[in-house]
Amino acid sequence: MSGNNAAYSSDSDFEIKPVYDVEDLTGWDPAASLGKPGEYPYTRGPYPDMYRGRLWTMRQYAGFGSAEQTNERFRGLLDAGQTGLSVAFDLPTQMGLDSDDPLAAGEVGKVGVAIDTLADMRRLFTGIPLGDVSTSMTINATAAALLLMYQLVAEEQGVAGDQIRGTVQNDILKEYIARGTYIYPVGASMRLVTDLFAYCAAEAPRWNTISISGYHIREAGSTAAQELAFTIANGLAYVEAARVAGLDVDEFAPRLSFFWNAHNDLFEEVAKYRAARRIWARLMRERAGAQNPASWRMRFHTQTAGSTLTAQQPHNNVVRTAYQAMAAVLGGTQSLHTNSFDEALGLPTTESAKLALRTQQILAFESGVGGTVDPLAGSYYVESLTDQVEAAALGLIAAIDERGGAVAAIESGFQQQEIEDSAYRYAKSLEAGEQIVVGVNRFTEPTASIPDVLTIDPELEKHQAAQLDAIRDERDARRVDAALGVLAETARAGGNLLYPMREALQAMATIGEVSNRLAEVFGRYRGSTT
Repeated sequence: MSGNNAAYSSDSDFEIKPVYDVEDLTGWDPAASLGKPGEYPYTRGPYPDMYRGRLWTMRQYAGFGSAEQTNERFRGLLDAGQTGLSVAFDLPTQMGLDSDDPLAAGEVGKVGVAIDTLADMRRLFTGIPLGDVSTSMTINATAAALLLMYQLVAEEQGVAGDQIRGTVQNDILKEYIARGTYIYPVGASMRLVTDLFAYCAAEAPRWNTISISGYHIREAGSTAAQELAFTIANGLAYVEAARVAGLDVDEFAPRLSFFWNAHNDLFEEVAKYRAARRIWARLMRERAGAQNPASWRMRFHTQTAGSTLTAQQPHNNVVRTAYQAMAAVLGGTQSLHTNSFDEALGLPTTESAKLALRTQQILAFESGVGGTVDPLAGSYYVESLTDQVEAAALGLIAAIDERGGAVAAIESGFQQQEIEDSAYRYAKSLEAGEQIVVGVNRFTEPTASIPDVLTIDPELEKHQAAQLDAIRDERDARRVDAALGVLAETARAGGNLLYPMREALQAMATIGEVSNRLAEVFGRYRGSTT
């Protein structure tokens, strides 16, 4: 939005006027559109005092290589003042593949930590008291298995299920839209999602059972309005699936959370977060029929935009991330991850990860942005932009409804095509110089210094395979086979899948064995029908 023409439109292509005044809010009712912080429709935030009562959780996303290496990074971040953990898993773990599966070759430990069995999860959290920290796990197709492993490790530490705190992403619909780390057909995947809802309601009531994610939708090329619309439509689909499964909306909805992207257009991002809370509150009350105000209240985590990081002049990314983090805080996030400046080149080093955390700490303790709740409220521009984002998002939600809801729209390829078109428009504007990226298509330099990057030991894959072989030799194979048999039978006959899955994992079944046994019953998803 920095070119001569594009400077006057937002990232979602809303026309931006040179000046806003009272006429831009003609007929605008602050009581209906804003309310008070902590009250319906929650435009101004989910809690009355927001950061004056408690700062957002500084939850840096981390995970690479082995469980031992990631444990060391976790400990370093906690020592540096981080207030929550966030686990990145490698692609094989996300896809339900063991580290020695031929399909996992070359990917073990590369973009996250490799977790094959309960033994890996124990090593991941060695020396970290799970009763004292909250942990977010970015995992979807295998979310149930990873949550159960976490619970089992906590119990081994003496922490009961009703005391563990954290979030599992568990948002499979956005995988079909934007990422692709799915395993099973949509219906079977939704069953796992709602089974996890029910299991946590009974066994881990303080755990947030889903983080409905717009982040990856935005990373795939959507606009802010599309990110908002497609994510909330997915949220409505989860609510409806849970209700069909017999769950009461006011029993599970207070534990739903969201995950948003913090992109470059500061004011549009603030407007997006404010509009998101307002839309969700109204839809949950009026459409879902929720009676509990906690069911109307949207709580969310935010991560700065990885797709905006550049390999050219990588230290510029420190500035980008700081402004994006400020947008998240001005918009009222509950937790935040700030990307490291070197992530366009490789995994973050210890030094760059610490600098990313310090960015949040400076924002929290030196900038003053948390001193008052929703400080941009009443701005002619921000309120007008909030209304625009809301209207655009509601129009897209209506289009999804016309196609039968989020699941049917995904199966027809609607959201995917919308994102693809948006990404293409952005690429064209970048190529034409209408969209300026400092250091990439303007203010470039003929030579560039490349900072040191983190590399993964190529021997890791062999090490993980050797550990798996040892576990398979030492475990009670009959117990594992019996537990996997019960899991398959439950998949065929009905019943909550997490209870037999827990037994299998406790018997030292692997992620791959659990996933394969379910795939034998459910089949595997092979892509869009378009």
